Amino acid sequence: MTVSILVADDQAMIRRGIRLMLGTQPDLQVVGEAADGRQAVELARRLRPDLVLLDIAMPVLNGVAAARELLADPEPPRIVILTTYDTDENLEGALRAGVSGFLLKVSPPERLFAAIRTAMGGMASLDPAVTSRVMAGYVGAPAVPESLTPREREVLELIGRGLSNAEIAGTLFIGPSTVGTHINRLLAKLGLRDRAEAVRHAYEHGLVRPRDSQ
Repeated sequence: MTVSILVADDQAMIRRGIRLMLGTQPDLQVVGEAADGRQAVELARRLRPDLVLLDIAMPVLNGVAAARELLADPEPPRIVILTTYDTDENLEGALRAGVSGFLLKVSPPERLFAAIRTAMGGMASLDPAVTSRVMAGYVGAPAVPESLTPREREVLELIGRGLSNAEIAGTLFIGPSTVGTHINRLLAKLGLRDRAEAVRHAYEHGLVRPRDSQ
């Protein structure tokens, strides 16, 4: 399956560079470009790409605001933020908007390709350069009453840290199929649609701990 992608960035050279990078992958196709957030929303609604790559610092409408508008649509695209700005405020705003990925522009191409494919698989991808620092800001947030088992809480915490199913299985010494079962159950219990929402839940309710304290 080919993933159709809209690239939104106010710098033409960056848009061209991203298009060229994505063009090296047979399963990724750029179908449009936008120079600001408003144009990104309008083009996405017209072209209906599978995924939108959004810069944050764009004129007219910034990337987080554009993501909110698109994700409120009945059949929204997946959204991956690709930005130079790695502030806590930007990442928190992006996560709360419901994006499926947050990457820095200095990330290697392979990480961008992986983030797109991860997003299309219903999972979230966060740049490792910023996750541990921002996670620390969520420690101590009030947790809501929930019916998760201790193991499900462990799995949710590891999802929040950005681990894949295989990595969770290795960390908890259980099989990948068991991890999948735990994820399906915790999503159902919490009323969440996918792993991206699970990441936001883990952040918002203090289930993610800073790596340097573990």
